[in-house]
Order: sequence, then C-alpha cells, then structure tokens
Amino acid sequence: MTAADASMPTLSATVLQSPEPIALARFYGALTGWTVHEDGPTWARVRPDEGPGLSMQYEPAYVAPTWPGTVDAPGMQLHLDFQVEDLAAAVARAEGLGARVAEYQPQDDVRVLLDPDGHPFCLFLPGA
Repeated sequence: MTAADASMPTLSATVLQSPEPIALARFYGALTGWTVHEDGPTWARVRPDEGPGLSMQYEPAYVAPTWPGTVDAPGMQLHLDFQVEDLAAAVARAEGLGARVAEYQPQDDVRVLLDPDGHPFCLFLPGA
C-alpha cells in the first residue's frame, strides 16, 4: 500500500449500539479521558487527540450481549481492550463510573467488565 492509494480505508471508529448513546459516550469519555462529542440524541462520539475512537448509535431494540456467549442468547460480537498499569485500580475506577465486573473471568491478568449497556470490555496489564 502506498500513501497515495485512495481506495484503502482508514478506521475512524468502532460503533456500539445503545439505548442511551449520550450516556454511554459519557461513560467511555470518563473511562478513557477522550473528548465526548454529543451529536444529538441518536449519535455520540468519543475521540482521543489522535487515532480512531468510539461512536455510539441509538438502537431502540438493543439487547445486551451475554458473556460468555450461549447458544440461545445474543453473544458478544466484539469487545474493547484497554491496557492499564494497575489492574485493581483501573477496575475500581471503571466500577465507580458504572461498569460491573463480569462473573466469568478467563485470565488472572485480565478483567472482563461490562459497560452500563452490557457491552464487554477488557482491562489488561502490559504483556497480557
């Protein structure tokens, strides 16, 4: 690929469905320190100074995924990974913002949490 290849896409965001996109954007903005852009009641964005961010889109029929997945319930389609330096402190901070620790934890140096809408995300230590 060359810099002049206009046909190559560039990732700008991952979009999460939400029954309350503004509230979810505020959660991720507080979690990451990224800037929240409230574009209206059905769309919000969270962006770092550089690089891709997250977007939240209103979905009135939203159903939270299950973690771990099961054959009879909507499973996780994707999850977000965030590296942290202090796992216990990061988990406590995320919980204070409205996340909850998932019941199932597959690794000792990773914590699976659920955001306020139930999307799974992971906090992990360097090298994990």
